[in-house]
Amino acid sequence: SVLLLRACLVLLAFPIYLLSFLGVWEPFCRKVFFPFILDKICAAHDKKSKKHKLELFRNLPDFRGPSGELRLLEIGTGSGSNFQFYPSGCKVTCTDINPNFQESLTKNMKKNQHLHYERFLVAAGEDLHQVPSGSVDVVVCTLVLCSVQSVSGTLREVLRVLRPGGAFYFLEHVAAEHSSWKYFWQQVCFPTWKLVFAGCCLTRELWKNLEEAKFSELKVQHINLAMPWMPIEPHIVGYGVK
Repeated sequence: SVLLLRACLVLLAFPIYLLSFLGVWEPFCRKVFFPFILDKICAAHDKKSKKHKLELFRNLPDFRGPSGELRLLEIGTGSGSNFQFYPSGCKVTCTDINPNFQESLTKNMKKNQHLHYERFLVAAGEDLHQVPSGSVDVVVCTLVLCSVQSVSGTLREVLRVLRPGGAFYFLEHVAAEHSSWKYFWQQVCFPTWKLVFAGCCLTRELWKNLEEAKFSELKVQHINLAMPWMPIEPHIVGYGVK
């Protein structure tokens, strides 16, 4: 039944599969479609996740460095929807593998002038070589680990760039319980969803990757964020300390 329903989705999305075969979809998706649709999805997701983000980022000031400054690096900044949750005076380095979010990113920077924006780096989470080891107090990653090429590689880079005692904050959608209907539909949607949404994987059990990473302290909470007609309800939220 999963394969049959997958085939039905392929038929519905056949023009996208054809464009992908012709090599047209990926550049169009990265430059036009994904920045546009992600802005819309993030607006809806932010409404659902706001109370969780307020609670998650509440203790960010506790991780200020010895100088009293908070140096924060965000992986997959996108349109900058997290800026509103960062404390005043925070020094932010933005990174994203896709540089095509300029319009919405600039808009959010202007709305959040309580922050100091250091620089924007075009970089994948697995390769942050432009960031010196042990140079940041906090790394933030929300709705990004679903689409990185290597979760373990990204977490290794997170631990490298963090100073000892620094923290990694995350909020990510994850695989549902395997015996649930939610997981069934995640399995059905997986191939088409991954193609349409720039490599986003629906069935990653990211809490396992976090448990395997070498954090000295790890807090993970499983939550549900109802997103109508979208198979991304199960989430994890929390932080790990280096």
